[in-house]
Amino acid sequence: MEFLSDYGLFLAKSVTVLVVIGLIVAMLAAAKKNPDQNKGEIRVTKLNDQLDEYQQDLRYAVLDDDSLKAELKQEKKQQKQAAKDKKQQSKKDKGASAEEGERKRRIFVLDFDGDIRASAASNLRHEITAVLSIAEEHDEIVVKLESGGGMVHSYGLAASQLDRISSAKIPLTVCIDKVAASGGYMMACVADKILAAPFAIVGSIGVVAQLPNFHKLLKKNDIDVEVLTAGEHKRTLTMFGENTDKGRQKFVDELQETHDLFKDYVAQRRSSIDVAEVATGEVWYGSRAVENGLVDEVKTSDEYLVALAKDADVYTVNYETKKKLGEKLGLSIEHRVDSILSRWWGRAFSNRSFH
Repeated sequence: MEFLSDYGLFLAKSVTVLVVIGLIVAMLAAAKKNPDQNKGEIRVTKLNDQLDEYQQDLRYAVLDDDSLKAELKQEKKQQKQAAKDKKQQSKKDKGASAEEGERKRRIFVLDFDGDIRASAASNLRHEITAVLSIAEEHDEIVVKLESGGGMVHSYGLAASQLDRISSAKIPLTVCIDKVAASGGYMMACVADKILAAPFAIVGSIGVVAQLPNFHKLLKKNDIDVEVLTAGEHKRTLTMFGENTDKGRQKFVDELQETHDLFKDYVAQRRSSIDVAEVATGEVWYGSRAVENGLVDEVKTSDEYLVALAKDADVYTVNYETKKKLGEKLGLSIEHRVDSILSRWWGRAFSNRSFH
């Protein structure tokens, strides 16, 4: 009876584990299935209004009643005069279209927080499409970029999205507060102007791939793995089969070819830098990155945007989708996996070993 009891408990635990695994797999599949099925929407927030709210909150907190009344009275007077001036200007322009230069400049702010697969590129393309539908040449697009790099094809596509802005002749500024390395810098170099915080990490113009090989372990346990291919270089390196010097050399050649493409891409967009000097896989902090031309100025995104808000209308633009519980769980697991892979690969710009 004790044996049956223990066996029943073991069986119950096993079934529970299998059910949990099944649920996770089903949720991951749901998250992957038809990713564009749930239509998202563009959300726009005016940064100028937020800054005004911050100012108002502090004034109410630090000023005494008399000082506050005096400031509010003066502000009301200024608003009244501004409204009067606007009305007069409107009458002046009535019947004729206003000149382009008379309209207040608009700044559109986009966020890109990149993982290994540059997943944020999916939202970025919607945001850029929306902004380009109304942006004009005297406006500006600012991208707050954070990424340590990742897969070649993924970051190539993300950089191509930013290229759309340049093709539309809209000024593009990239702000780096923490890191834009490897694939992240590939995106940043598209900009007309790159700003970086003093200790932001920039550079890592290089390519890396890591691949574990279990052939010796399998051979020790008398386990054979056959790798069958059609095409001489269909599989250069493998995780389970025996790798050859010829396969390794071909793999290295492919990495070098990717590195050359990366260098050419940067050189075409940052002609002022010595690509041979910076394309060593090294990284530099923001202040040092100015010296070798990787960035144009040391400045945080907050400092830059607050300064712009004094004379321009600044809007943050985000593309958002409503996700179901299963999708949220699936994305949470994916992000966790990405985090683990990031520790394994370091400043990875390629995972060609998985192709």
